[in-house]
Amino acid sequence: MGKAVRLYAKGRVLGYKRSKVNQSPNTTLVKIEGVTTKEETQFYLGKHIAYVYRAKREKDGSKIRIIWGRIARPHGNGGVVKARFRKNLPPKTFGASVRIMMYPSRI
Repeated sequence: MGKAVRLYAKGRVLGYKRSKVNQSPNTTLVKIEGVTTKEETQFYLGKHIAYVYRAKREKDGSKIRIIWGRIARPHGNGGVVKARFRKNLPPKTFGASVRIMMYPSRI
């Protein structure tokens, strides 16, 4: 058997992009696990990101739902990135984990 291939990295939703007074729900801040510098975030730019959750009712035979997005750009110098999702993430996701897929590759 070969080595296990890592399909995604873990991340944590921090909240919306915001200023002192206003917030932008169309842009979400995500901290990527194990990434601590702005230079390390360059690898993740353009990668797909998924928020996976369970719903009460079944839809198409499954209770699992996914909101897809994409990493847009770095935010600050500490390994945080800005992500845009197809549908804005609801505020209940703050602090929840997301999956950063290892595709598409820009290399």
